[in-house]
Amino acid sequence: MGSYGTHALQGASAVELVVALYDGIIRFLYAACDAVDRGDEAGRRAAVRRALDIIIHLQARLRPDVGGRPAQALSEFYASVFAEILQGSQRASRAQFEHAIGCVRTVRDAWKQVARDPGLSAAATVQVDRARPGAGGEYEVRAGTMRWNA
Repeated sequence: MGSYGTHALQGASAVELVVALYDGIIRFLYAACDAVDRGDEAGRRAAVRRALDIIIHLQARLRPDVGGRPAQALSEFYASVFAEILQGSQRASRAQFEHAIGCVRTVRDAWKQVARDPGLSAAATVQVDRARPGAGGEYEVRAGTMRWNA
């Protein structure tokens, strides 16, 4: 990251850093889409690797002992998105990358709402629940009173 990006994140809260990580996943998945369009296998793999590295980082930082059910739901969400990105890479599928982008963007938007309103509790506000068990990547994300399906 350039020095501007480094300086911009120095004063960021923990929630703002999470939002920045989600932005990184989205950016790398768009790069993977572009690589698919160009037929650039090496570029696709590099972009996918970067996106997956961020997901691994986010999942490793979860604290189920502190976060309880929301942390478990986020863990399952990360595992599902990770699998979808891997499948998208194996198939060189722009559509799968775009679906993963939509899911990540939905959860990112919930975290962004938490970042805007410091009075909200992240654990109580950002909830990712399996909407239909076995439905392959179907999640309901709630932020405050807003609901999204991804």
